[in-house]
Amino acid sequence: MEDWRQILAKSIVKPRDLADRFGLDAEEIEAIVGPYPMRITPTVLETITAKDDAIWKQVVPDAAELADIDAEDDPLEEDHMSPVPHLVHRYPDRVLLMVTNQCPIYCRFCTRKRLVGKPGFLKKGELDRAIAYLREHTEVRDVILSGGDPLLLPDYLLERVFKSLRTIPHLELIRIGSRVPGTLPQRITPKLCEMVKKYHPIYMNLHFNHPDELTPDVKAACGMLADAGIPLGAQTVLLKGVNDDPEIMKRLVHQLLLARVKPYYLYQADLTKGTNHFRTTVETGLNIIRALQGHTSGMAVPHFVIDAPGGGGKIPLLPGDYLVHLDDDGAVLRNYENNVFHYPQPRTDGVRELPMVGARSSRESHSESFAPCGDSYPDRDGFASWGNSCGGDTDDL
Repeated sequence: MEDWRQILAKSIVKPRDLADRFGLDAEEIEAIVGPYPMRITPTVLETITAKDDAIWKQVVPDAAELADIDAEDDPLEEDHMSPVPHLVHRYPDRVLLMVTNQCPIYCRFCTRKRLVGKPGFLKKGELDRAIAYLREHTEVRDVILSGGDPLLLPDYLLERVFKSLRTIPHLELIRIGSRVPGTLPQRITPKLCEMVKKYHPIYMNLHFNHPDELTPDVKAACGMLADAGIPLGAQTVLLKGVNDDPEIMKRLVHQLLLARVKPYYLYQADLTKGTNHFRTTVETGLNIIRALQGHTSGMAVPHFVIDAPGGGGKIPLLPGDYLVHLDDDGAVLRNYENNVFHYPQPRTDGVRELPMVGARSSRESHSESFAPCGDSYPDRDGFASWGNSCGGDTDDL
């Protein structure tokens, strides 16, 4: 057995083992893991520092999971958008292929609580049906492997999937969604990386929710994937009591960039049965984006999205006060310092455009603040004819 599989086998899956380790009620845990399985890897166990800390909340079963009986099992209606088993076709040019129901850990907030934990991988006949569907649908250029976690497949089965997908001429991209590097970093081996390199372009979106998850071993695993030429993004779920704080989120995105992982999505938690105690207000996410934008590198700012209930797909959100006003003349914009700027629309009447405009205090009315600059400034450097007359010249800089 490979080392990573031996480590995975040491995960806590039995209520009694968890109860003994943390002094919990085994019968209460048993009632929860009946419908919603549990697995906590040694890596994740080592990062728990106290009961109810940010890591604990993500992996330790909570009685609140059983109290939520109003939400849907499948709020994104993936089952209704599945033309063949294990394949979801929601967007025009890309599909989701769920290759396993197994995960290194079972997140208590998982969108697919209805599926994860069941044994087995995608069978050959099921893979063949998915490949046949993709061959017929030439509009599909992008396949996302998900589940469960695709990186829990042994190398030979994962390569079988890659090989099959790469026989489809119109398929351009393969993406993998995975929690493995952050929870079972030992799975990222030189052998795996060499195998993946044969099937580029392959991208990976990794799941991280808190900066404490990025241990040295986890960063090393991410580095191996990056060195194999795999662009890495991060998907984060906004979770009450875990990361619903701008400073925690800033620490997380900074640690991700140090691990060579680009923050990609910040998800508003889905309306999934058994998970609603994790949900925050939408304003919480918008405030986090506001706290990041301009106060750290743009590379560190993820897209804040809601995966719309009923299968509407991912809808990006930005704080509403960024765009103050928009009309045929231009856009009035508010920046991270609460200053307001005017950006002119392109002119179509032959009049020369003014490339620069002034800023004003956010306390002023925008209607009073954006008088045309005109050509009244002295043309000391001879660039007025190039549209450099607005805002002065730079000879003395």
